[in-house]
Amino acid sequence: MTFAIRGLLAVCAALGCATASAQQTSYPAKSIRLIVAFPPGDAADVLARAMEPVLSERLRQPVVVENRPGTGGSSGIDTVAKSAPDGYTIGLGGAGALAVNASLYPKMPYHPLTDLAPVSRIAYFPFLLLAGTKMPAATLEEVIALARAKPGEMLLGFGGNGSATHLAGELFKLMAKVQVVNVPYKTTAAAAADAAAGKLPLALVDVASALPYVKAGKAKAIAVTSAKRVFAVPDAPSFAEAGLAGYEATDWLGIVAPAATPAAIVGRLNTEILAALKRAEVRDRMVAAGAEPAPSTPAELGALMRAEATKWAEVVHISGARPD
Repeated sequence: MTFAIRGLLAVCAALGCATASAQQTSYPAKSIRLIVAFPPGDAADVLARAMEPVLSERLRQPVVVENRPGTGGSSGIDTVAKSAPDGYTIGLGGAGALAVNASLYPKMPYHPLTDLAPVSRIAYFPFLLLAGTKMPAATLEEVIALARAKPGEMLLGFGGNGSATHLAGELFKLMAKVQVVNVPYKTTAAAAADAAAGKLPLALVDVASALPYVKAGKAKAIAVTSAKRVFAVPDAPSFAEAGLAGYEATDWLGIVAPAATPAAIVGRLNTEILAALKRAEVRDRMVAAGAEPAPSTPAELGALMRAEATKWAEVVHISGARPD
């Protein structure tokens, strides 16, 4: 290699470093769109709007929340996947749009594992197995025993076919080896209300929907679907703690960017998101919405997306679950 070529390569390398450095220090130079793949008022939207002012403050540019619900959250995340990989369009999606929908829907407009750059998980939502006070079983062990004694008779309500609560119920059926009758509702709140009213023996619902009935003594908190107990219902054991070893099923939220977004930009976003999640006002809004704060590195979110895609693909295949 000639001296001239070596010199040229050295100059190119230096320019590359300078470009990367300039990109890191100049970002962001304008407002950032945060596409929320949920409707206004949804718990995910509440969390996004709690983070919005903190992120705007720390990034010194407006962070503008834009709601784009539809197709199990995939519509909004598709917009992110097809945006320029420059850090000015990012998205907040759930486990469905970021991992599970690829197994539920025959055709997806993007692939979550190749068309997105993970930035950070922000929270997860545990579910609660709720029983009306007329339900004789008071523990998960008793629920399983009762279901096995009368296969195909016990009803289990949840929030719609193809929803996270539906898949959590299918995983329960597979692991506990029970046959229960699925009763899909339009919302988990409706399923919780019917369980509390004694119209439904069991419902698998989000904690926020169940909590008022549990506090009022109108329903029993049997167990939570997360790996550990949750702050809102500390007396309810996890499914694993209650005897179903290895069981875990939660919905979760992650922030992603388009694939090929520079690592420096992803790193900056991750840093500011983690800082926002430490703020008391943000964490308080999360807990009130029934969420458990769960910050992560980009690599950790990517690993979660891959693991969840594999796990739920198997559940969908075995159960034949399909969205409404």
